[in-house]
Amino acid sequence: MDRLAEQAASAIENIQRVETFGRVTKILGLLVEIAGVSEILSIGSIVHLRPGGNRDIPCEVVGFRDGQVLLMPFGTLEGVGMGCIAVVQKREPTISPSEKWLGRVINAFGEPIDGKGALVPGAHPVPLKNKPPPPHSRQRMGAQLDLGVRAVNTFLATCRGQRMGIFSGSGVGKSVLLSMMARYTEADVSVIGLVGERGREVQEFLEDDLGPEGLARSVVVVATGDEPALMRRQAAYVTLALAEYFRDQGKQVLCQIDSVTRFAMAQREIGLSAGEPPTSKGYPPTTFGELARLLERAGPGAPGKGSITGLFSVLVEGDDHNEPVSDAVRGIVDGHIVMERKIADRGRYPAINVLKSVSRSLPGAITPRQFEILRAAKKLITTYEDMAELIRLGAYRKGSDPSVDEAIILYPHIETFLRQDKEECTTIAEGFSKLADLLGIDA
Repeated sequence: MDRLAEQAASAIENIQRVETFGRVTKILGLLVEIAGVSEILSIGSIVHLRPGGNRDIPCEVVGFRDGQVLLMPFGTLEGVGMGCIAVVQKREPTISPSEKWLGRVINAFGEPIDGKGALVPGAHPVPLKNKPPPPHSRQRMGAQLDLGVRAVNTFLATCRGQRMGIFSGSGVGKSVLLSMMARYTEADVSVIGLVGERGREVQEFLEDDLGPEGLARSVVVVATGDEPALMRRQAAYVTLALAEYFRDQGKQVLCQIDSVTRFAMAQREIGLSAGEPPTSKGYPPTTFGELARLLERAGPGAPGKGSITGLFSVLVEGDDHNEPVSDAVRGIVDGHIVMERKIADRGRYPAINVLKSVSRSLPGAITPRQFEILRAAKKLITTYEDMAELIRLGAYRKGSDPSVDEAIILYPHIETFLRQDKEECTTIAEGFSKLADLLGIDA
């Protein structure tokens, strides 16, 4: 009964008692100018256009010019003309999640899109654009989090509260890797943001990759590639807001965004439309600031609360791992998982290059014995890769170097170890045990 009272009080509090409105004075592409309310608005404020016919088009303030307010819409501008009423929303954009949101699929407004009925709202609204926790109030990263993927659990140990980037070209398997980790993780809750995803792939991801078991303890936020830039950007904000809600409930949260690149592209559209100067590859300066603000929201929480372990995929353009967004994300996160097309081309999935990938929580995340096993495996892979060209050409003679001979024998077994079907789950202990057996080392 008390909970219902809290929800009712929250709903009443959010009712806008007095409406303040201006009028549309200019429309240029997706940019709308309104007059009459510039003194009471700021960047990020929400304004609703009402062209008639019961239509309501939410917009966000993206700038000011010559005393006019510049808006971008969350939807199409059909029916909007000169003099159209623009109503100011005075409250901050929020969502009100609850435990009953688990197993649901929502859009960037926090509305259900899975046909399973209305969402049960929580009692306490969460701001969409929360600030990252102050550094001095955060815990340190916790123990290693089991993600169920051998290559990650052994070579790229990820701690509770760590943020990892997954760098990959298109079609190399990053979405499948993310779904495996969401399905098999030992985290309490998964929050998955599909930002700019292909519409036809969403259902495949939910049914085939994530599966009923993974979806049951997840909330999935979807903004497809055909939706306006503001919707794609807001999907990422909603994903982090949901993760923060569950973190503050004391839960260990696995937060995934696929992909951060499309978030950056959405921010580029918004910034350029508002008149910002283009810089590297056309990205305006605010893009990189927004990336840092978004990704810094993940991580350990305050003492007594949970943590958000972040896995953020980066779609590298033209397989260039040094393009601007990749460079910016690599400097923010606590490690990177590099997936390569040439590994996928030879049929090994997940296509992770373990030599080019780094986890900044190592070696402290694992035991000294596990680190010895890891170091021996990396040394073997490095030895083989250094001699790979000579081996393929038949220029290497057996017996010339005992370490190379050993690498030639064991490398195919390492490849088999790194290969994992999406229906297969391997724990941390099982992964190190298999790797030790393969190398002939006591685990």
